[in-house]
Amino acid sequence: MVGITAYGAYVPLWRLSRSAITKGVAGEKALANFDEDCITLAVAAAMDCLTDKRRETIDALFFGSTTSPYKEKMAAPVIAAGADLRPDIYTVDFANSLRSGTAAFKAAIDAVKAGSARHVLVVAADTRLGMPGSDFEQNLGDGAVAVIVGSDGVAAELLASHSVTNDMMDIWRIDSDTFVRSWEDRFVVGEGYVRQTQKVVMELVKRCELSPKDISMAALYAPDARRHREVAGSLGLDVKTQVQDPLFDRLGNTGAAFGLMQLVAALEQAKDGDKLLLASYGDGADAFLLRVTGENSKAGGRRGMKGYLTSKKVVDDYRTYLRWKGLLTTEAVRRPQVEPPSPSAMYREEERNIRLHGVKCKSCGTVQYPPQRICTNCKSRDKFDTVRLSDKKGELFTYSADHLAGTVDTPLVMAVVNFQGGGRMITMMTDRDLNEVKVGMPLEMSLRKLGISGGIQNYYWKCVPIR
Repeated sequence: MVGITAYGAYVPLWRLSRSAITKGVAGEKALANFDEDCITLAVAAAMDCLTDKRRETIDALFFGSTTSPYKEKMAAPVIAAGADLRPDIYTVDFANSLRSGTAAFKAAIDAVKAGSARHVLVVAADTRLGMPGSDFEQNLGDGAVAVIVGSDGVAAELLASHSVTNDMMDIWRIDSDTFVRSWEDRFVVGEGYVRQTQKVVMELVKRCELSPKDISMAALYAPDARRHREVAGSLGLDVKTQVQDPLFDRLGNTGAAFGLMQLVAALEQAKDGDKLLLASYGDGADAFLLRVTGENSKAGGRRGMKGYLTSKKVVDDYRTYLRWKGLLTTEAVRRPQVEPPSPSAMYREEERNIRLHGVKCKSCGTVQYPPQRICTNCKSRDKFDTVRLSDKKGELFTYSADHLAGTVDTPLVMAVVNFQGGGRMITMMTDRDLNEVKVGMPLEMSLRKLGISGGIQNYYWKCVPIR
C-alpha cells in the first residue's frame, strides 16, 4: 500500500482585500509578506507536515513550483536545509508547469513503489503575479502544501492515476516576464483546461470501473470559480456535496500548490473509506484516485489548511501590495547599506543560519545560539550537542523599533527571543502589528528572505507572533 502518510500546508498571515484592487469586488486572497517567497512558504508547509519522528525517515524531497527565485540552482536543497532534513537525501525541483506539484507527487509515488525511497516529502508552493488590473491579479494567491508519500501508516492510499499531455500556448511566462501571460480566454479554457480535465478524469474513473457518484470528494484545479463550477458539473459531480471548496474567495489560485492544497483540505475532514479525486492542469492534466484509511486521523499537520485559513490579517492598501511584490519603487534609505554574506560564508554558516542549529552543553545543559566553543555558564570547552531551534516556541524578552531603518515594513522590530528549553536569539520580528508587540508575548520562528544582492537570495530566521 502506497500513498500519503502525512500532510500539512501553509497560508500566509496576510490577505489582500480584492476591493483594494477593484472597488466593490468582494473576497480576499492570500498574500505573501515582502520577506516571503516560494522557498520560505515551502519550508513553512514542510514544518507543518513534519514531526521529529517523521523528519528522520525522509529519504527524498521533491519540490514543485513555477516561481523559484533561481533559473539555475535548485530550491529543494534550501528547503531541505530549512526543514533540517538529513543531508544524505535526494532532492530535485519540478518546474515550468502548473502541474509541477502533482508531477512531484507522481514521481514520489513511483519512487516509493520502486523501492528507491521509503518516504518522500513532496512540497509545492507558488507566488505568481498577474498584470495590474487583470483577472490574474484578482485570482492569484500565495500558498504552499506538503505531503509525505510512503508505504507504512498510509492515511490515503493511491488506487490509480492517469495523465495526459497537451502542447498548447495557453498560460506561460518567459525568463524576462514578471507577470503571467495568457491567450484568448475561450480557447484557453475550452480547448485547454475543460477538455483536458474532462479527458483525464473520465478515463481514470472508467479504468477504476467507477461512476461520478462513487467519488466522496473531488479536489479540482481551476483557473477561477466560474470554470471550477463548469468543469465539476461537466464531470457529473454534485458541486455542493462532492466537490471540495476551492476557496477562491479566501485563498486564491495558488498555482502549482492549488490542487494539492485542496486535497489536504479534503483530507482534514475525510472519513475512513472515502474516495478522493485529485485533478490538476497545466500542459496536460493529472488525475489521482485515493482511498482514505483509519490512519488519517493521525496524519494531519500542526495547523493545516483549516488553522492557517482562520488565522489572518487583511491588507486594504493597494500600495502596500505593490511594495511587497517589488512593483512599486520607493526611495532607498540614505545610509550605507550592509553587504550580505558571501556565498562561501553562506555555505560555512548553513548550520546556524538555515538549519538554525544551536548547541547544548553536555556538562550543564545550557543552550546557546549562535553555537560557541565555550559554555557561557560552566566554561566547558567543546562539549556540546547540536539542538534545533527552528521548531521551538519562544517568548519575547525585549525589543526595539527602528523607525529610521528604511525597511519595507518600517519600523524594523529587533527582538530578543528566549526559547522554551533554553537558548536566546536576537533577530528581526515580522508579520507583526507594532501595537500588539509586548514583552512576554509568545513567538515562533519563520524562515524569511533578507534580500537579494549580486543575484544571490539570502535567507534567515525571523520571529513571528504565534498564529
